[in-house]
Amino acid sequence: MDKVSENPFKNRTGGDMPLMVVTALFVTLYLVSNIMAVKVISIFGLFYFDSGTITFPFAYMLGDVLAEIWGYRVARKVIWVTFLCNVLMVACTQIGVWLPSPDYLETTETAYNTIFTYVPRIVVGSLVGFLLGELSNAWLMEYIKKITKGRRLWVRTIGSSVIAYLFDTLPFVLIAFAGILSVHDLLMMIALQYVMKLSIEVLFGTPMAYAVIVFLKRRLLKKDSNG
Repeated sequence: MDKVSENPFKNRTGGDMPLMVVTALFVTLYLVSNIMAVKVISIFGLFYFDSGTITFPFAYMLGDVLAEIWGYRVARKVIWVTFLCNVLMVACTQIGVWLPSPDYLETTETAYNTIFTYVPRIVVGSLVGFLLGELSNAWLMEYIKKITKGRRLWVRTIGSSVIAYLFDTLPFVLIAFAGILSVHDLLMMIALQYVMKLSIEVLFGTPMAYAVIVFLKRRLLKKDSNG
């Protein structure tokens, strides 16, 4: 993977603020998605998916932006930073579970412990899927860009996600919900999550990626031309 050529555009960009903002949003969306994933949503009692599925594709969209603007190596560093932030979240919230609470806040303590005792399992599944999915997504973005000679952004945003969502969804659902849901419900959750993530990516993520990438390229090139 390291042999994939770097995006030459990133070497002409000046200033760290755009990268800091995209990184902050990327990390935040993953942390939020992991907490939201505690709640499983049921549609007519037939289909199940965790509520983090709604926000997760937008993190992937920002992963596309990172790979497109700053290249695979920078995207990989941000992915590892996000990984460490997720581990830190689990460690900190677990400390909160262990610490005592006054009797009159028993209801609050129970709610907190219920959510954040379950979060570590979700985060473990998410981290495995996250690394497999995001690293493959960033690498595929760069690889497809090389093949298409930088044309057709939508091909690489959607094409990379088609593969990456498989690497992400399968381990996440199996690790986070195996033993809790039936085999049938697990399979339905995997299928529904994959379809929903890809649909959100196509309908919302890719248009947003286009807008953000065009904006950043114009802004960074303008800053670079002004010295």
